[in-house]
Amino acid sequence: MKDPVVPGWKIERASKLRIESMARNANVSAAVMLELLAEHVELTNQGIPVWMPEQNRDGELPINSA
Repeated sequence: MKDPVVPGWKIERASKLRIESMARNANVSAAVMLELLAEHVELTNQGIPVWMPEQNRDGELPINSA
């Protein structure tokens, strides 16, 4: 690890157990599994996962791609 940190947030127990189960099945730690999930999730041009609804863009100016 280059710059390890301890996250200061809580998650649901079921989510924690699911991540631990996936990690165990892949023979890696839960921390490594979470890092891999973050690295491999596909993002939209808004920087959010593709499976989440798009954010409201009312009021944004269009970008010219000329």
